[in-house]
Amino acid sequence: MRAIEADNLVVRVGGRRGRNAVNGLGLRLSRGVHGLLGPNGAGKTTLIRTLATVQRPTSGSLSLLGQPVGGGLRPVRRRLGYLPQHFGFYKRFKVREFVEYMAWLKEMPSRRIPGAVASSLERVGLADRADDPMKALSGGMVRRVGIAQAIVNTPDVLLLDEPTVGLDPAQRLRFRELVAELGEQSCVLISTHLVEDVAAACTDVVLVAEGSVVFQGTPADLVNAGTPEHVGDSPIERGYSALITTRSGGAW
Repeated sequence: MRAIEADNLVVRVGGRRGRNAVNGLGLRLSRGVHGLLGPNGAGKTTLIRTLATVQRPTSGSLSLLGQPVGGGLRPVRRRLGYLPQHFGFYKRFKVREFVEYMAWLKEMPSRRIPGAVASSLERVGLADRADDPMKALSGGMVRRVGIAQAIVNTPDVLLLDEPTVGLDPAQRLRFRELVAELGEQSCVLISTHLVEDVAAACTDVVLVAEGSVVFQGTPADLVNAGTPEHVGDSPIERGYSALITTRSGGAW
């Protein structure tokens, strides 16, 4: 069973006068760590929101963990983990309380929550800050709390939108180790602008442009798509540049 299956998926944003942010997209993802790349406006965040069942598809088909998206979503949502690009919280929450609250929203059994919260905070290096107020944390620490709440229920599908924003280099290295561990048992999809993070952490790369998948393969396949003439500071950046330039006709 594939974790994520989409066929001719369309997601329209902006109402009647809006646009198709996801436009006829096809996707098949199973267990492992998958990187989602693409230029600004390519539809990455809309796709992640749709996979997280926050945004409804306009047309096409989408299945998560073998269940078509459209009817009752609660059983699927219990098995998802989601870190949005921006998330809010009550300022009076302490770190532990916030992750406990998110575990409760995921309908985790009450007896499991304390141990799961402690484990998730340990995995992101925040066990010693569990009783600190959220409002007192740095931006990078808030991001790590966001990762903790996303993994607290040991999800079968983990969706992370720009998870390394605000993390320092050492924290990014630890994050790569963490997602590699998670990908052994789950389907992890990471949306990011940092091509090097994809090269280091992901077994599979999905490149989207104008709402559609234009490439899916290994990081090595992405490297092979470029040449020394393409823009980029590394082979994988040049491969990305080659595919995006071909799609956009050389435009920014």
